Amino acid sequence: MIIAAGGGRRLGGPEALLHQGDQPLVDRMIDTMIEAGCAQIVVVLGAAADQVRQTADLTRATVVVNRAWGTGVGSSIRAGLAALTDQRIEAVVVVPVDMPGLTPAAVRRVAALPYPDVLVCATYDGLRGYPMLFGRRHWSGIATLASADVGARPYLLAHKDQIVDISCDSVADGSRVDTPELMALYGLTVPPQRVGA
Repeated sequence: MIIAAGGGRRLGGPEALLHQGDQPLVDRMIDTMIEAGCAQIVVVLGAAADQVRQTADLTRATVVVNRAWGTGVGSSIRAGLAALTDQRIEAVVVVPVDMPGLTPAAVRRVAALPYPDVLVCATYDGLRGYPMLFGRRHWSGIATLASADVGARPYLLAHKDQIVDISCDSVADGSRVDTPELMALYGLTVPPQRVGA
């Protein structure tokens, strides 16, 4: 699941419109998830969803539009989990679109325990980050507790003894691009939004 719904007010435009060179970052993230072996990819859009559909190649993913994206990432997590209706799926890898340094190797490490009762977090310098893996048995609890801009954090805090931490320092950059300075560092741009988008 790729969360790409935020408005990116600190970036000057929605995160899902971030480009690295000519390629939308959401396309790169879909490539990363496919290369890592993810069977189904759900992209949760929100801000500027119509423009994202016009600029990105979303044909390889199930697209969900979170109309409540302005309430924070919690609603996007709920929307993405609701789209995973195939009962054979036992766990979902969750990543935000604003991680240009994420690699298939990091996704594979976190997804190595695809069991319905698992909770996995990647760590960087000992701090938890993305990707995360949520086993199916946790989905309803995560959806119930996911809130505002903290997403799954309340559920994870309540189940911290069950979380498996997997170090991804050596295979990925866990930075999230949330400032213009980081955008410049990673060579990211946000194209101008069209009127009415």
